Amino acid sequence: MKIFQVINVRWFNATAWYAITLSRLLADAGHDVVVLTQAGTAPDKIARDMGLNTIPVDLNTTNPIRFAAATKHIIQLLRTHRPEIVNCHRGEGFFLWGLLKLIGFKFKLVRTRGDQRPPRNDAFNRWLHATVADSVVVTNRHMADYFLEKMSTPGKGLWLIHGGVDSEKFRFDQEGRNRVREEFGFTSNHTVVGLLGRFDRVKGHKETIAAVARLREQGHDSIRLFLIGFDTAMTSSQIQEHIDEYSIGDITRISGKRADVEACISALDIGVVASLWSEAIARSALEVMAAGRPLVSTNVGVMPDLVSPAMLVKPNDVDGLAQTIGLLIEQSELREEVLEAQKRTMSQLTLEEFLKRTLNLYHSLLDE
Repeated sequence: MKIFQVINVRWFNATAWYAITLSRLLADAGHDVVVLTQAGTAPDKIARDMGLNTIPVDLNTTNPIRFAAATKHIIQLLRTHRPEIVNCHRGEGFFLWGLLKLIGFKFKLVRTRGDQRPPRNDAFNRWLHATVADSVVVTNRHMADYFLEKMSTPGKGLWLIHGGVDSEKFRFDQEGRNRVREEFGFTSNHTVVGLLGRFDRVKGHKETIAAVARLREQGHDSIRLFLIGFDTAMTSSQIQEHIDEYSIGDITRISGKRADVEACISALDIGVVASLWSEAIARSALEVMAAGRPLVSTNVGVMPDLVSPAMLVKPNDVDGLAQTIGLLIEQSELREEVLEAQKRTMSQLTLEEFLKRTLNLYHSLLDE
């Protein structure tokens, strides 16, 4: 197939990761994939570094002259490459692709919604998604319900396709576990609780820190906290302020930027996703679960699709988070039950399944 993946995303967030991973899978499977990016962005560089056929197009501009130039550029690309599928991973420019389809360009239009913010529920947007787009892809059940109930998207045109994880890369690594634990001063007697994610308020670092402090106060002297991440929207200094506020500096370590994230995940005994909102795709959760680490999470975004109900807590619920982590520490049978449930979930969330489900969608559109 000839496919355009439109990834005009400014940051390398979960949406960009989903789109670029999918592009690489399609290209590796022998499809003719062109990745349209925003010039000078991290997704553009990462896609190029992967060897993908990447073309920058300025779809995010609000300047009428530049937008006209971008439209001309896209028309040239359509005439040159003649894609059968155009998959838009961002809303900016989506209307333009819809307009080009309406005026006669022969491609099937897919809108992949990898963002937890719902689209505006107005007549124009409902028409664009339900009638102009040939299919809408969502990455979690909550968003699927929104499109069905609020956006009047036909059921046959709505596809739920979760992201996938590289289960060969993100698997339990005993040697890496031992090495990382020794490096950060974690012994075999410690229970290491960890949060993997960018330093950003949305990720709930403060709540995780507070929950670990609560558990220590309750007598869990062996508990340790490992924050796997580095400066992004928040700095390490800001994270350290929360650590100092709760007086757990002696039991907390910050990884900084690492090339061995898989080993850092393996060093954990319990993983945490404490996000306050978002998590439409939950890349870090998939990686933690693939490595066989039991996961406690807030019930935001895609997380109820992935995590056992008993392991879900409300956002900002420090008491609930501490209590659930404590149950995993104290009850070995519960840990085993959680791990078995995660294995069943992860068997359906491999990269192979991600590619298979996407190809099923694309083939169904071309067979119409």
